[in-house]
Amino acid sequence: MTPNHSTPLDHLFIFIMAGGSGERFWPASRTTTPKHLLRLLGDQTLLEQTVRRFETVVPLSQVFILTNAAQMDSTVEALPFLPRENIIAEPAKRDTAPAAALATGIALSRRADALVALFPADAMIHDTATFRRQLEESAEFVAIHPSILTFSITPTHASTGFGYLELGDSIEATGSSRVVVVERFIEKPDKARAEEFYAGKKHGWNAGMFLWQAQTFLAECAKHQPELERFILGFPDRKDVGEYLAESFPSLPKISVDFAIMEKASSVAAMIAEYDWDDVGSWTALPNHLGHDQQENTLKGDVILLDSKRNIVVGNKRMIALCGVSDLVVVETDDAILVCHKDAVQQIKNLPVPPQLK
Repeated sequence: MTPNHSTPLDHLFIFIMAGGSGERFWPASRTTTPKHLLRLLGDQTLLEQTVRRFETVVPLSQVFILTNAAQMDSTVEALPFLPRENIIAEPAKRDTAPAAALATGIALSRRADALVALFPADAMIHDTATFRRQLEESAEFVAIHPSILTFSITPTHASTGFGYLELGDSIEATGSSRVVVVERFIEKPDKARAEEFYAGKKHGWNAGMFLWQAQTFLAECAKHQPELERFILGFPDRKDVGEYLAESFPSLPKISVDFAIMEKASSVAAMIAEYDWDDVGSWTALPNHLGHDQQENTLKGDVILLDSKRNIVVGNKRMIALCGVSDLVVVETDDAILVCHKDAVQQIKNLPVPPQLK
């Protein structure tokens, strides 16, 4: 008899949540082509860069995209190398808990011993070698420990834009990565608390990246979210995923996976990320990845400058000229131009944009 050399990676299924709107990247980002479908940081979309990060860890047949109907065509076009059946449109806008249940249901319909990894589509990681090593070690950890595992990003500043993880004692883990107990999840703090967290060195950023045994997540749903448990258990008997989703998904509770499961789960652990990470949350993230000139201007496209400093300019078809201005974000598309002070980029999502330009 041939020995079974199965490893955790053989039953690891990766799900990428790619249904967000990316409103802070208007006018480049639109309903059908949100942030993760833009080529902001190179020749590939953020979504393709995310998918490529996994291709040497598991076969592409084990990588799935969770999107929505409005973005389905754009997503398929952006990922021609991915099996078409692995791109799944959620029929209604819910939140990350239903998305996590959908991922778990799909994985369990393929293997009873499935491991599930859930990642956002639009984060940027340059150190892919370290990321892949830690992903493999995280799969080995959850295969042995019936815990929900998240990645903790070590803060580089006192950010008020991220949720935090309060970190506890270390856990014995496979591989070289450090794994610790998550004491609690903390919502986005005010500036004073963020500074306290940064100085105390006992908190990490919650990057929304999770791994679990499918059976572990199912058991937590049974205790805390029985509607999600029933939804997951419906998958093994259904061949037509589209029909099942249309019938069942819209009625699921609209709740985040943090609130629904993570904050109540019996065992949550965090692997301390050793790789760089950026959620690319607004236009002001671009200089960190694209660099800048001697006057700290970050430029894409045909741009000329005179006495202008610390600007971010993204051109399209026309020349853009800046004269005597500083700290601006200027973005040109075919049908709109954004001019915004860098301090106001978080307000872009509140612009009264006409429906035809959303």
